[in-house]
Amino acid sequence: DLYRKVFVFRKDPSDAYVVLRATLEQPLQNFTVCLRSYTDLTRPYSLFSYATKAQDNEILLFKPKPGEYRLYVGGKFVTFRVPEGHRDWEHVCASWESTTGIAGFWFNGKPWPRKGLQKGYTVGAEAAILLGQEQDAFGGGFDVYNSFSGELADVYLWDTELSPDKMRAAYQSLRLPPAILAWKSLSYEVKGDVVVKPRLRE
Repeated sequence: DLYRKVFVFRKDPSDAYVVLRATLEQPLQNFTVCLRSYTDLTRPYSLFSYATKAQDNEILLFKPKPGEYRLYVGGKFVTFRVPEGHRDWEHVCASWESTTGIAGFWFNGKPWPRKGLQKGYTVGAEAAILLGQEQDAFGGGFDVYNSFSGELADVYLWDTELSPDKMRAAYQSLRLPPAILAWKSLSYEVKGDVVVKPRLRE
């Protein structure tokens, strides 16, 4: 249970990462991924990387530069532009639905305009799921200049598209529905220089 704790990725650039273990019974037709990050990086970095043997960017939450997030599904991506410059925790939730190809994005509890991405696609179930690095091969192939440095918390993955009230609940750290990956019952393994510490501030 990592409630009120964070992963601190101490180095920049970094070869460290955290492996998340999830049991997926079947491929994903829908998903929502949420997490909270705190960093002063201005270079590109990866937050959440879900790779299969067939596709290294099966699900990827990536920040190529300040004020911009990319959501990849099956190797294709859409961009969401956000206000930048508060040097504060940023909470993001990204959702995707295969039947409509609709990608949703919530930034600090507010919805951004939805976009179209990979309609009819299916996300594979046999996955390597990592925090802090972007996989260019299954479970590896890292570029340290896409690594994350800073603090990460409140990581969740659901096999559904969360309702708007649940998206806001995730931002406010309220009760959430059962998840494939849940911060309060996370199965993880630290690889390299990552430290679990109490969260300093809201």
